[in-house]
Amino acid sequence: MNGIDPGWLPPEAFRPLGTRRTLVRGSGPLVGTVRDEVTDACGRFGGEVVRDGAYDLLLDLVEAADVVEAADGGLGLGDEGFAFARDGGTTTVTACGGRGLLYGLFHVVRLGEEAFQGVRPREVHRPATDLRMLDHWDNVAVHPVMGQVERGYAGGSLFWRDGRARGEPERVRAYARLLAACGINAVCVNNVNVHATEARLLTDRIGEVAAIADVLRPYGIRTHLSVTFAAPVVLGGLSTADPLDAEVRAWWERAVRGVYAAIGDFGGFVVKADSEGQPGPFTYGRSHAQGANLLAGALAPHGGTVHWRAFVYDHRQDWRDRTTDRARAAYDHFAPLDGKFADNAVLQVKHGPMDFQVREPVSPVLGALPRTRLAVEVQATQEYTGQQRHVCWLGPMWSEVLRFRPRGEGGPSVGESARGGIVAVSNVGDDPFWTGHPLAQANLYTFGRLAWQPDAEPLGILDEWIALSFPSAPERLVTGLRRVLDGSWATYEKYTAPLGVGWMVQPGHHYGPSVDGYEYSPWGTYHFADRDGIGVDRSAAAGTGFAGQYAKPWAELYESPDTCPDELLLFFHHVSYGHMLHSGKTVIQHIYDTHFEGVEEVAAAREVWASLVDLVDAARHARGSERFEEQLRSAREWRDQVNSYFFRKSGVPDAHGRRIY
Repeated sequence: MNGIDPGWLPPEAFRPLGTRRTLVRGSGPLVGTVRDEVTDACGRFGGEVVRDGAYDLLLDLVEAADVVEAADGGLGLGDEGFAFARDGGTTTVTACGGRGLLYGLFHVVRLGEEAFQGVRPREVHRPATDLRMLDHWDNVAVHPVMGQVERGYAGGSLFWRDGRARGEPERVRAYARLLAACGINAVCVNNVNVHATEARLLTDRIGEVAAIADVLRPYGIRTHLSVTFAAPVVLGGLSTADPLDAEVRAWWERAVRGVYAAIGDFGGFVVKADSEGQPGPFTYGRSHAQGANLLAGALAPHGGTVHWRAFVYDHRQDWRDRTTDRARAAYDHFAPLDGKFADNAVLQVKHGPMDFQVREPVSPVLGALPRTRLAVEVQATQEYTGQQRHVCWLGPMWSEVLRFRPRGEGGPSVGESARGGIVAVSNVGDDPFWTGHPLAQANLYTFGRLAWQPDAEPLGILDEWIALSFPSAPERLVTGLRRVLDGSWATYEKYTAPLGVGWMVQPGHHYGPSVDGYEYSPWGTYHFADRDGIGVDRSAAAGTGFAGQYAKPWAELYESPDTCPDELLLFFHHVSYGHMLHSGKTVIQHIYDTHFEGVEEVAAAREVWASLVDLVDAARHARGSERFEEQLRSAREWRDQVNSYFFRKSGVPDAHGRRIY
């Protein structure tokens, strides 16, 4: 894999493992992967893979009945869990499944020398969710507007190029290895917006998907495919795609049999239907549950799952109409369908009610369907958070979402109730550093680790990423990377759209400021700023009623400007520029202050990065420096456009007399 960036698995990270004597016990394809990893590390650093005799590390795949019971009284491992212990000078990883043994190996790599020191009582590690998936919005054929990767900021696709499969298994294998090391176990290989070329992956081009699956499989990753709901018409020549039509049902059953003949461990489908122009069951007067259950029925005999996205709203809204609220749409469409989805149908819900903005409330849908399997969807690709030209580490945002308790303090968190999995839109492409900005790799790693353990402390995960990516890093480098990344989400929020109102981006490509860019558009993305105030009234009493979609504790909190958290005030309320925040500042002064502060913080981060030039390899540092220059330029533009806009609207000067245009 020469020439491929190692990400968080540089050879040096394997030194503690590679200097030891290791026994790998068990058989099967994933055990083979584990043995290959250990053999490579030992060959590099002088250790030995032994067949018997003394050893420092035992990686042991055993039958479930042979596992000593966990402290909770059950075996507790499943296919993906593992037990870790150290006693008598030997470190032991025990697993009942190949994936578990692979994850246990990478746990040893994360621990480094600590894995071989002292005594450690038996610990059981297992993922909180069964599915931890990346959705690639990759097009097979280059789209005339969206390109090879829709909302991609890291070059081309790993899988496709100009209408064909790339056929570069070494690159895909390196990717699978990185994903397994942070706990990701599923990948959807094509865009949810399924165009004509991509539709054929389901049928006559399934062999190209199978070739990708063959490369992902040795690292425990199942392959999924986005399909068009209209496939029976587009591919099968039927006159309808009505989910209740017998011919349509038979067509899907045949298509699915063909998929599993090519990919025996195929994971399932991802579907975007009745959304932003994509076809769906509404065409036939059917519900989304009926549409999802059609595909679930075809997949069920094979053990597959359909992930049905809840991103359904009116994208042809009249901006004059203040009663229609895009934020309400997912709840209005899907809450009445609770309990009507098949067991192998998962409703995939964006973490916020809008579209991956830098600040949104958690979607009320995530607490509204207790009888439906839900997956929560976040966005690692930074469509609205700087497009991997800006440093914006999203771990704290995702942690807030996953810890949120939609039904109140006594209820389960989002992470606990996501029985259908945790999903991210991938931020990866064929860029030399995988993610455009080298530091955006931290987002991909953090997603995987939070999907495995949603209540993990994000800063602890960031420290893991630093330790793996920069082995034996001096304290100055560790401290510098923390200073640049920790707080970068808050910094980005400061110099962009204020107090939860969102958007204010250039239409289409979504990069850079345009305060009124979407204000008079049909997309439902409004801030309603006028000379007196700003914000959207989503209260139940006088507004769109969106606040009332939450369970009582949150509905009451969001209903009034007096209790609504400052960071979400303009999402839920239209207030005057002189409205006093809980912080003690007026809305207008908050806007001015945060936009000046945000630019100052970017400039400070750029200086920290510059100071690390002697500790980071030249190419990586140069790429980061180039991106910091652009981030600072863009942050200044955001500051000046937003502050000038609201000064001109309100006529209220900055209390500190700073220059506003």
